[in-house]
This record gives sequence, C-alpha cells and structure tokens, in this order.
Amino acid sequence: MDAMLLQGKVLMAHSTCPVADLRQVARLPHRCRNVRRSLSVSAQAASVTSRQKADTETAKAEPTPSLDTTHVPIKTGKGTDPDHVAEGVGSSGPNIEVDSVLAKELSENGFRSTRRTKIICTIGPKSSSEEMLATLAAGGMNCARLNMSHGDHEWHKTVINRIRKLNKDNGYSVAIMMDTEGSEVHLNELKQPQKAEAGEEFVLTIRNPAVIEGKKGLGVSYEAFVDDVQVGDHVVVDGGMVTLDILEKAGPDVRCQVADPGIILSRANLTFRRNGSIVRARNSMLPVLSSKDWLDIDFAIQMGVDFIAVSFVKTADVINNLKSYLSSRSSKVIEIVAKIESHDSVPNAQDIIEASDAVMIARGDLGAQIPLEDVPSVQKEIVMRCRQQGKPVIVASHLLQSMIEYPTPTRAEVADISDVVRQRADALMLSGESAAGAYPDKAVAVLRAVSGRIEEWCRQEKYGQIVLPNLAPNADGRVSEELCASASVMANALGASAIFVYTRRGYMANFLSRCRPVCPIFAFTDQQDVRQRMNLRWGVMPFRLDFSANPEENVDTTFKLLKRRDLVKEGELVIVVSDIRPDDQSVVRSVQIRRVP
Repeated sequence: MDAMLLQGKVLMAHSTCPVADLRQVARLPHRCRNVRRSLSVSAQAASVTSRQKADTETAKAEPTPSLDTTHVPIKTGKGTDPDHVAEGVGSSGPNIEVDSVLAKELSENGFRSTRRTKIICTIGPKSSSEEMLATLAAGGMNCARLNMSHGDHEWHKTVINRIRKLNKDNGYSVAIMMDTEGSEVHLNELKQPQKAEAGEEFVLTIRNPAVIEGKKGLGVSYEAFVDDVQVGDHVVVDGGMVTLDILEKAGPDVRCQVADPGIILSRANLTFRRNGSIVRARNSMLPVLSSKDWLDIDFAIQMGVDFIAVSFVKTADVINNLKSYLSSRSSKVIEIVAKIESHDSVPNAQDIIEASDAVMIARGDLGAQIPLEDVPSVQKEIVMRCRQQGKPVIVASHLLQSMIEYPTPTRAEVADISDVVRQRADALMLSGESAAGAYPDKAVAVLRAVSGRIEEWCRQEKYGQIVLPNLAPNADGRVSEELCASASVMANALGASAIFVYTRRGYMANFLSRCRPVCPIFAFTDQQDVRQRMNLRWGVMPFRLDFSANPEENVDTTFKLLKRRDLVKEGELVIVVSDIRPDDQSVVRSVQIRRVP
C-alpha cells in the first residue's frame, strides 16, 4: 500500500502548548517531499513516520469507552433490501452501518458528484405514514422536522417511533428535529383550511368564534390582540399567504376584509402592519418560550430527539438558558437550532449564531416582519456568518411553495434553490410542501436534483469560497482547526476521492464541513446519535462503525468494509484525519495520505 503519514505531536501538559499553523500548505507533490509550513507560534518539529509507528498508538484523543461486545448486526427484516443492513468482517468482526441511499448515490455518481447539501422535511398528515416516510428517506431526506404547532404528543411520538424503526431496519441516519411553536400571535385550531376570496369579510376574535353569526369567525391566541391593532391596519397571515384589512373594532371582535386572497391554515402566524411598518406593541413583550413550549421541550428530552428548533428567537439569552436546562435534564446531547424569523432577531444575529448549535433562516415569517426587499441580503449575510462560525445553517420557507398544489415547481423557485446552494448553506428545508402538500416525494426529488447540479457547477467555477476566521478558544482547539483546514487543502490539491475522519463527538467533522472541501467527508463514529447529528452538516456522509482501540486497525477495517460495498476502489487516494491520545497524555494528531489497498 502506498501510505505516507504526516504527523505533528503536541504536548498537552501545559496550557501554553505550541501550535503549528498548517493552513499555509501551498502545494503537495505526489510523494509529499516538499511541504511548506508557516508557523504562527513556536512549534515542535513535525516528522514523517512509518505506518508501524501508528500501529503502536493504543488510544484516541477522545476517551475510549469499552467496546459493546453484545452488539448484534442489524438483521434483514421483511421487505428489507439486504444492501441496507450493517456488515461486518467475519461473524464477530466490527460492523459498519451504511445509509443505502448514500451508498446508491456514491455508486451512481461517484464521490465528487454526490450531493453535499442536506434536505429537511417537515412531517405532517401527507407524510407521516410509514410508506411515505420510507419514500422520503429513500429520496434523500436527511432530517425530519416535527412542528409542535400541530398535532399532540401522542401523534408526534408515533412519527418518531416510525422514523427510528426506519433507521434501524435500513441503516439510515435520519435525524429528528422538534420545532417549538413559540409565543407569537397565531390563529387557533381550524377544523380545515379556509379559502379567503378577495373582498370577503372575516371576524378575528379572542372569544369562541362559534358564537359569531353571519360572518366567518377566526379565533386568535393573543388576548391583547384588539388593543394592539387599529382600524386601517393590515393583518398578514402566515407570512403573506393572506392579507386582511381591518375595517372595524367592536369589543373582542375585529372585522376584516380580504385584500390579498389565499388559503388560511390552522394555527397560522399573524403579524400586524401599520403604514408599511410592523406593529410592535404589547405583542413584542411575549416570551420566546411559552408554557406549552416548555412542555414540548420536556417531551423532546423524553423522546431523545437530535435537535430542538426555537421559534422567534430575539436574543442569545434564551438559547443560553435552554442549553443550561438541557444539560441538567438530558443525558443525551441535543443541539439547539435558533430560528431567525423575527424583527428583533436580525440586529442580534451575531450573538444568536455564536450561542446556538445551528441556525435556521425562516424566510416566511421573517419576510412578514422586515421589508421583503431586505430578505435576500439578510439571508446571505446570515449564511456567511454561520459558515465563518462553523455553525450549520438551514434555509427554510417557500422554497417550493407551488408544489403544495402542483407536481412541478416554477422556474423562479428553481432559481431560488440554486442561489441558496451557491451560498453553500448546509441544508434546505421543506415546510408545507412535505407536511400538507400533494407531492412531498416530488418536492424532495426537485431539491435533490437541483442541489446536486448546482454543487457541480460551484466546483467547476470555484464559487462560494470565503475567508474563515479562527474559532478555537484555546491552543488545543486551534490545532484541530488547523489540522482540518490543512486536510481540506490537501484533498483539493491532490484530487482526493474523500476525506475520512474518525470521531466520537463529531467535533472534527464539523471543522472539516466548515472548510467546504471539493470531495465528500466520510465521518465514522460509534455513536448513532452523533451520526444523526452529523447528517445535518454540509458534505458529511455519516457512518456508524464499531471502533477498535487501535486507530490503524479502524482505517484498515473501513477500507475492507467499504470495498466490499464497492464504495471505494483499489488505488483511490483518500485523506485520513485522526487524533489519538497515548498513555502519556500527549496528543498525536495526523493527516494521512492513503491509497486504498
């Protein structure tokens, strides 16, 4: 095997450990004879060593738990394709769980043409069945979103169990995101969507709408609604799906006329505008997390979801508070997704990004609270800041709004998706398209096809490259950051087929994703929940692997298992990123340039 090992040792005995800045590796000839480094501070000399030295290392940088010897390979169930199940080397060897959809994409498209942008689907009445969930997962769904504005806990529990069964039976890594309702003003529950015709009158009321005679009544969740609005104001429903003009106030009722017709959905969000500006009265004092939200968060902890999305975030304080709450009550890591969708969140965006684990740009509600013409620039700014901070960023709302009713998108929607992909956002999210639309599977297929094609164009044109600042707060973290940056530079310069990274927390995979390398990132972990969280990161293809205590054995095992699935071929060049902790507590971090044996 043609294998070379570029290693740097960093002692961790003192907090002032030296750091090697490897970002300036300019060129790497085939045999890596000339490697130029620019040192940011004094660093220990790096040396080229043999694979035999790597074989002597016996522990990883992250604590090594005892291996689960009782693990049983996933069985092939009724109606399950044998290619979906985990494989091992021999009857008692380590197992690797490979997503069959990913395996198919890799086999059909090759490493460099496999889709990097992730797809999130909101699950609703049209997509909650076992059959449709399986179809969406097979079509490319990486994460399922549960909107707590709709359905009760029992319904959501059923959906979560179906997704977990799907993961178990097919080796998938579909993550689960619970999205809080938030305390912004919204309509009460409707038995069915109502069509609003131009000129038609409705009565918005804080009492039971059933007592209203002669006109259509709609209940409003916010008791101070009548006090906040005035005659002549506009009520924007669901981010602009319908607009109502206020004609009259009468006690608890507000009589309105439809200015912009459309469909009024159950529990649709309401915003108020006066003279072209949003009305921020008593409604601006509502808490970000309501009492219902806290009950939903407790439910999310109980069910062990992967992400909790917080609606209508105003400042970073609510994110920090929720993180403290989760750390004290959840034994599992649950990442927090901050939703940028309110007027108050935009000026505080930087602090919110730094406090959160990921960010969602919810353009529907955001566009109802800030001028429409500002939405594209705000979106681009937040995507860029998230990339710089190494935080996954999701772009949501109205991506394929027409496909709620029609089987094909508009050309403008395709252009919008293309622009999001060119900005290198981590994920695209479907809302009503997959929850209540007539064609959820076709909507996923459109996202998958468009993102794959535009990613190919970006690689050809080298579009979307930005300067990435240093993030790590200490010297040890800086080493990991620079190591991943160098691995990305090497992979691009050498035309590597993939980057392999071995991780228990997903930390190094996140750094690699931030660099947006040309080749895909194969991230191997022995934790299923880490695998599911990594499935939201741009370009990361997560696998579950039973780790050995010997890091070199992990690499060899990976090659064997992936070769058996025809996911790698003999002679292909890959970059292997690892960091290991021997008994003397020093850290040996390495970038290995390997050819598949």
